[in-house]
Amino acid sequence: MNNRRRFLAQSAAISVAAAASWLTHRHLNRPPPLAVRRIGLPFGHQLRDAAFAGAQPQRVCDCNVLILGSGAAALSALWYLTRQGLRDVLLAEGIERNGNNAAFVSGDLRAPSGAHYLALPSQESVAVREMLADLGILASGADSDTPRYRETDLVYAPAERLRFRGRWQEALLPQEDGDSRRFFALIQRLKRARGGDGRKVFAIPVALSSQDAEWRALDHLTFAAWLAREGYRSSTLLWYLDYCCRDDYGAGAAQVSAFAGLHYFAARGHDDDAVLTWPDGLAHLSQLLRERSGLQPLAVLPQGDTLHFAQPAALDASAVRIRETAGRVEVLLHDNHSGALTLMRARQVISAMPLMVAARIVEDADRYGLLAGRGHYAPWLVSNFVLHRFPAEPDGTQLAWDNVIHGSPALGYVAASNQLIRVAKPARTVFTAYNALNHADPAVLRAWLLDAPDAELLAFAAQDLTAAYGKRFWRAVDAVDVSIRAHAMRIPLPGYLDDPQLAAVRAHRSRLHFAHSDLSGYSVFEEAAYWGVEAARRVLAG
Repeated sequence: MNNRRRFLAQSAAISVAAAASWLTHRHLNRPPPLAVRRIGLPFGHQLRDAAFAGAQPQRVCDCNVLILGSGAAALSALWYLTRQGLRDVLLAEGIERNGNNAAFVSGDLRAPSGAHYLALPSQESVAVREMLADLGILASGADSDTPRYRETDLVYAPAERLRFRGRWQEALLPQEDGDSRRFFALIQRLKRARGGDGRKVFAIPVALSSQDAEWRALDHLTFAAWLAREGYRSSTLLWYLDYCCRDDYGAGAAQVSAFAGLHYFAARGHDDDAVLTWPDGLAHLSQLLRERSGLQPLAVLPQGDTLHFAQPAALDASAVRIRETAGRVEVLLHDNHSGALTLMRARQVISAMPLMVAARIVEDADRYGLLAGRGHYAPWLVSNFVLHRFPAEPDGTQLAWDNVIHGSPALGYVAASNQLIRVAKPARTVFTAYNALNHADPAVLRAWLLDAPDAELLAFAAQDLTAAYGKRFWRAVDAVDVSIRAHAMRIPLPGYLDDPQLAAVRAHRSRLHFAHSDLSGYSVFEEAAYWGVEAARRVLAG
């Protein structure tokens, strides 16, 4: 009963706050055209409710290798397979093409509707560096301490700015003080720290980090608790560290593991804060991987009972049931357009979908360590505001790629056009606003996201933009697209390093291979790519 009262109270609080904000906006402005996309619905709820449990296929086919999903792990696996000469591969796109790397497109404008940048990869991220070299993004020195990247792929200046105490400033850290200097001096030491086993304490991919129990004990408490224990009191430093956790993990310092909080700053090992980014975010990287792998889209499957592909092929379909037999893996595929069901019997399968989804559709899921309902996932809003002109910047300051409001519960907004080299600004642009919703219980937030009126969602999505520009911002807006990602990313809560479910799935070996950033306990491109390549290696070995 107490849980139910808490649920209702939190839901009401969210709705009241959003409604009040929206009523103020509606009084002053006419709303722009709005599209709200609840990614994966209603199909995801059908999987949750076992709607396809007794469904029968209209067709049965055999194939060689089948990849389920098209996010970073899936396309990394495909890249590696084709690089090693295996091209007889079918890829089922899954619920959303490119997954969390998806793009928003409006005419000639492109912007991210998911992940928007890739940090410069560490030396341990060998496969990612090889991938970037293959794609022409890493120009030279793939195995060196100081690789050289193509200038057009690096974020352009000004890269970031912070609205602090009524004015814009360049750095996202509000101000330097004794605590901030002490913290970042510690980070410099941690970048080089090694455990008793000789491995880096903080490595990315995280699977390569030291197993030293003394260091891994950091995973027993939250980042906020560790900061308090170590005597960090600076309000501006604590806000900045919390912002970084929300930005990378979808949850704040009071929620994520202390190991994860320090890993964010220490794992890549270099001092270069530049990132790789493009107008459409990581959708650009996904498209390059498709092209490099020779992936060909299929409108329908070819005729015949046994399918072979001279080039990798992509079908717009999603897995709804997976069953492993003695010599095959049987996957029931649901065509995302026609609804037709095909039973695909593959020699080997890479499941590159979130583990929470796999747990619902894999037969005998506990055999693989998959447990339904395990794992905590952060809900996100990624909202694209199409503008017919740039809003006037206050105080004569310059728009940056990443624009953040100090003290905001949101994560700021990205200007897609920052990566376009032009003599003058383009006439039109897109601002992408990011919201990692961690101000209430995730279940409460997902319930609100499912039922909230579009107007409430718009007001919530625009909070940083209206804080930066005031009500005049709406005069520049032509249209808004809001993507709701209710289970956007797994949160590295305390205990994530030794989570028994993740350990079991990582250790499993059969014809069914798992590849997703979930296996690391949190979501970034390097982790997804690592597990995609590891799954591809097992396919080749098998």
